[in-house]
Amino acid sequence: MIVARDDVVARRVLTVFITLAGMTMVPVGGAAAQLQPDELSGRATLPVAIGANVQELLEWADTHNPELAAMGYEVDAAYERIVPAAALPDPTLRVTFMDFAGPGTPNDTGGTQYRLGQTFPWWGKRDLRKAVATANVEQFKGRQQAAVAEIHARIKSAYARYYQAAGLIRLNQEVLHLLTGLEEVARVRYARGLTAQQDVIRAQVEKTLLSSELIDLDTERHHATVSLNVAMGRQQSAPIAEPQSLPRIQPGKVDDAALEARIRRTNPLLAMQSAQVSAADANRRLVEKNRYPDVTLMIAPTQYGGSIDSWEAMVEVNIPIRLATRRAQESEAEAMLAAASERQRAAEIEIAGSLQESLAALDAAGRREQLIAGTLLPQAELTLNSALSGYKNAQVDFATLVEAQRAVKQARQDRLRAEVEQQLRIAEIESMVGEEL
Repeated sequence: MIVARDDVVARRVLTVFITLAGMTMVPVGGAAAQLQPDELSGRATLPVAIGANVQELLEWADTHNPELAAMGYEVDAAYERIVPAAALPDPTLRVTFMDFAGPGTPNDTGGTQYRLGQTFPWWGKRDLRKAVATANVEQFKGRQQAAVAEIHARIKSAYARYYQAAGLIRLNQEVLHLLTGLEEVARVRYARGLTAQQDVIRAQVEKTLLSSELIDLDTERHHATVSLNVAMGRQQSAPIAEPQSLPRIQPGKVDDAALEARIRRTNPLLAMQSAQVSAADANRRLVEKNRYPDVTLMIAPTQYGGSIDSWEAMVEVNIPIRLATRRAQESEAEAMLAAASERQRAAEIEIAGSLQESLAALDAAGRREQLIAGTLLPQAELTLNSALSGYKNAQVDFATLVEAQRAVKQARQDRLRAEVEQQLRIAEIESMVGEEL
């Protein structure tokens, strides 16, 4: 009766084991929400957690990240420079005491002259100064957009790594549960004399290895949490909710030619370089305007006693005769314009190359995921189910069963990593585009 009872136990455990093994196609995100973030580390779970999806984290960063806030203030400051750049200089007032012999009032002197003057820059200079200031605003806006794109990419990359760590933890916990059942089967079979004690020890070794992996994965999840909080401008210990899913890109959204054209229009770095070219060109034309003099108009009433007895009107111009200085300034402006243009070309070439690298890596990761999901994983699962049945009937040894289980685990891990790799590459591409695909 004891033997029969042991056989029933073994068969039930194997049945449960086979049933759980058939659940390997369940998406990682489906059960990830059931994990307690600090089950392995023993840390107390903080009460408030955000980030069940990446969009929530991006919105938080847009409104709370101090670096983005500083960029916004810099843009506001740049806007305020436009009006002063195009304004006339302040007028001047000069008071001259004529026949001055000592302290006194205008009535005590021979006369007092009041000279009021206003300088007018040569025609076009004010407009060019305004153009330079406006181009500088566009530079700051491009820098702000580049910072937003970079921080968004950091958040998306960290979130993908966080999702991967959570998914691998879930997978290892499932395998650990399966190995616990398998160890029980091996114990029953060993007690019946149907297998060697080595099978029980092998199951325990596999469980120990998985527990070690869980410690490393919990550390990776913690690092990803810290990276997310830093990118968002939160405290490093602030909690992040368990990830539910990764954003998916619709077919047709990633097109090489369309992306290249889109990047030329929306890339923040190219926009900033274009603004630098505009500012350099406006500055060059402004320097050329310095060949012509500025004009100062003045009126000068003269007071004798208690009344104004005479008026004078004057015109004053500066004489730009320092030709060597002018030529040096114009050559400098030409060189700065050429440098800005070449820097823009270099940025276009570098971004185009980076885009092709990211697109190639994205395509490779997508094809690898399809291969694993469509071929490798089903084959590994069939092998595992066959090994389970064979072990149940004493036709397959324990080592073969463990290797089959490892193959399924590895396939699921590789599929998850391929999915995360796609998200990392998409984050890179969106950083180049400057907006979401």
